[in-house]
Amino acid sequence: MAVDHYENFPVASILMPRRLVPAVEAIYAFARSADDLADEGDAAPAERLAALSAYEAQLDAIERDEAVADPMFARLATVVAQYQLPLQPMRDLLSAFKQDVVTQRYPDYPSLLDYCRRSANPVGRLMLALYGATDDRSLRESDAICSALQLINFWQDVAIDWNKGRIYLPLDDLARFGVTPDTIARAQVDQPWRELMRFELDRARGLMLEGAALPKRLPGRIGLELRMVVQGGLRILEAIERHGYDVFRHRPQLHWRDWIVIIWRAIRM
Repeated sequence: MAVDHYENFPVASILMPRRLVPAVEAIYAFARSADDLADEGDAAPAERLAALSAYEAQLDAIERDEAVADPMFARLATVVAQYQLPLQPMRDLLSAFKQDVVTQRYPDYPSLLDYCRRSANPVGRLMLALYGATDDRSLRESDAICSALQLINFWQDVAIDWNKGRIYLPLDDLARFGVTPDTIARAQVDQPWRELMRFELDRARGLMLEGAALPKRLPGRIGLELRMVVQGGLRILEAIERHGYDVFRHRPQLHWRDWIVIIWRAIRM
């Protein structure tokens, strides 16, 4: 198992209270299908943007408490009403997916973090809303964890993203370390590349540790699940380091031995 864009979404986790599974599945169906509209198939950019705008219109209808015919949005409307979920995180997701259609490069780290704010952080905020943990401190720490997971996803998927025409490594960081897009195209793992990746991994690790107090504070199953998420992300970073930052030939995967380490570290947290 790797850290993927929505594959760390806790759908039907054995640690999740059964009462929350339908709600999480409804949110996941929305997020996953919207992400696919932006990324999958061979639709033209204008078609993708129009489809995502149609999703926005459905959210507007839910906000106005209007009936929605689409079954997926009808389930989502029920969950929104039941748990009083905010719609802004879902709108933020759609904004990020639209950006995926038109943006292939990020000039600097702040612009990349802004993308993470809309592409990853909303998932954590929606999960906290289901658990009723929406104080400012918890939201800040959740944002740090989610942004870190998104960055880890980018660092492990440099080659995959390149094949999609995208570079998520900030362009000013590439210039700072003397790395060019040709380096990625050639899958070249030299000293400048290793130094760049070491820098980016340290950033992601720092963000993850910023949020690590949250799962230690949350009780019961959600606390344990989030501790495992944190440790899983950190374990992926360790895997990248073990392979000398060669994410081209060694995309990190978590195997059963890694999960033993992750569970042990999560319990010790």
